[in-house]
Amino acid sequence: MVNEYAIKKEICEIGRRIYNKGMVAANDGNISVKISDNEFLCTPTGVSKGFMTPEFICKVDANGKVLEANPGFKPSSEIKMHMRVYKERPDVQSVVHAHPMYATGFAIAGIPLSQPIMPEAVLGLGCVPIAEYGTPSTEEIPDAVSKYLQYFDAVLLENHGALTYADSLLGAYHKMESVEFYAQLLFISNLLGGPQELSDEQVKRLYGMRAQYGLKGKHPADMCINAKNGKPSCHGCRTNTCENVCTGSGSNDDMVAEITRLVLEKLGK
Repeated sequence: MVNEYAIKKEICEIGRRIYNKGMVAANDGNISVKISDNEFLCTPTGVSKGFMTPEFICKVDANGKVLEANPGFKPSSEIKMHMRVYKERPDVQSVVHAHPMYATGFAIAGIPLSQPIMPEAVLGLGCVPIAEYGTPSTEEIPDAVSKYLQYFDAVLLENHGALTYADSLLGAYHKMESVEFYAQLLFISNLLGGPQELSDEQVKRLYGMRAQYGLKGKHPADMCINAKNGKPSCHGCRTNTCENVCTGSGSNDDMVAEITRLVLEKLGK
């Protein structure tokens, strides 16, 4: 039997961690946990994640409708985004949304985290693409995130923040930490003259170790059409086209057309 009170306490603890680490400011961010097929615990709107107690936590159904909430509390306005993740990724049990400074900086600059600079990032995250901007609390963000859900466990939100999800609350939180650490290292290494990236062969070997370590979740290494054909993996794309390159959802002609479109766009043509 699910111990809801224990889960609420854990949500509050994770909320304090993301607040104390500067991953959110004021009332930013939101956290949710799936406790059954139609029941989810989530943080309330308008409350600092660093000062929550279990009675703050709300319960909603798969449509985001309130099942239980104490007076004065209502679910996060971003619950639609969380519900889309659960709907399209049955393996996910928890979702964390935050605004970690370095990762959000990359999201604002329009730069995906795709450079292979350390083994842990390659193994645990793969690439972290950027979902197109959407107005908060609307269906625009869930729609933008949707196309990345089957291939990634972490997504940057354009001009907004980051979203991570996993088979446990701690796992989702750790992915958020990893995204921010990855972004911070990439930022610092660029200040020092640019990162010395892992080679394609080194990345390929790391991809092969995922099964050995029993890593769960999705990862572009598992379906990257380039890597399977012995070509450079998604880590070499350096663009935000990973949804085309790494999912194998399009042909090589489709990929060339997309890259051509981006080049012309940059040239203002």
